[in-house]
Amino acid sequence: MTTPAELRERLIRNFNDAPRERFLRAPRYDSETASMTKGTAAQQMGASFDIVAPGQQSCPYHYHYAEEEMFIVVQGQGTLRVAGELVPIKAGDVISIPAGPEYPHHIINTSDAPLHYLSISTQKEPEICVYPDSGKVGSFAPGLRLLQRKEAGLDYWDGEA
Repeated sequence: MTTPAELRERLIRNFNDAPRERFLRAPRYDSETASMTKGTAAQQMGASFDIVAPGQQSCPYHYHYAEEEMFIVVQGQGTLRVAGELVPIKAGDVISIPAGPEYPHHIINTSDAPLHYLSISTQKEPEICVYPDSGKVGSFAPGLRLLQRKEAGLDYWDGEA
């Protein structure tokens, strides 16, 4: 029989208590993140709690071919760059981003206070992620993480006998 403590360990994370890891890459990227699903029973959904420093962002502008994402702004305000537009966001906003090239996106903290939000995703694999600003394409699957520029592609028959 499973105890309440065992169930809590398998199913519950508290974003206020979770250990966070800082990601810093000057001059644009400065954020802290904590996984909300690592080590839980979740298998098809991922979540993290992110805190983005004032004037910074946590990831490059991108879109996914397989994965849907949702962002829930917990505290602060900023800007959602999506589909080439800048959209103001604030605490209480729930942002839903479908897969596909119509909605490239990222969140920018355009305020002078930290921006706190939950990131939730479907974790579908294999995944192709495109980064329009830098021309990169990422391919992700179990045991595979490949990033390259679009123009670096090979001919289909390259290296074949």
